[in-house]
Amino acid sequence: MKKLIAIVALFGVLSFGATQKLMAQEVEATADAEQVEAVAEETPAVEADAVAADYEEEIVEQPLHQAIKIKFIEGGAGFMALVVIALILGLALAFERIIYLNLSDIDTKKFIAKFEDKMKSGDVEGAKEFCRNTRGPVASIYYQGLLHLDQGYDAVESTIEAYGSVKQKELENGLSWISLFIALAPSLGFLGTVIGMIQAFDDIQAAGDMSPQIVAGGIKVALITTVAGLIVAMILQVFFNYCLSKIEGITGKMEDASVRFMDTLVEYKK
Repeated sequence: MKKLIAIVALFGVLSFGATQKLMAQEVEATADAEQVEAVAEETPAVEADAVAADYEEEIVEQPLHQAIKIKFIEGGAGFMALVVIALILGLALAFERIIYLNLSDIDTKKFIAKFEDKMKSGDVEGAKEFCRNTRGPVASIYYQGLLHLDQGYDAVESTIEAYGSVKQKELENGLSWISLFIALAPSLGFLGTVIGMIQAFDDIQAAGDMSPQIVAGGIKVALITTVAGLIVAMILQVFFNYCLSKIEGITGKMEDASVRFMDTLVEYKK
């Protein structure tokens, strides 16, 4: 009877921790064999707690770049490198577009006000020089319109429309490549996952055992490439949408400025 009570108390120690340990200490163990068994059963639990504590401490102290490096190696250097290359090239194109678009975006209200002042004063050459020295597609459209001023309103209007389309294409230059890398990154991740799964099943076949450790380890490594590809795609998508919003804003300014330009010419001819 006492032996049965000691075993029940021992399971309570392993299941509920320190509180049940105190309860187990109240049980009277009269046989030496029972005491040895209790010590043998408690020792692994204590060692397991110590190992878990050390492991948690290592995780907390592990730097972020070291954790990324480990996941990079686990996911397979070949496919992970391709995903990283897609990220680098996509970011390079995105930053180039962002810089170009920010330089192309000017304060059109101030520009149009200065341009109209020069046109109202009859200084057409001064207006041309002002447009030539101002950056951005709006100034370029105005300059091209002034170059065809002596050919009539129809020629000026067609020139503005044609040159506006050219400038809009220049604003959108490179976006197709960014879109390609957005689609390519997760595709590479999925491809790495499929190949990783095939390798995992090969390991299972070689081991001749459907071990949970082999299955879980293989699937975890295979899914790392998918996670990396999705993260890269989300990062590039943010920059891509920012570029689209900037292009829409500049295009709207170009359209409004073109209308103001024709109105200014009508007033100038009067």
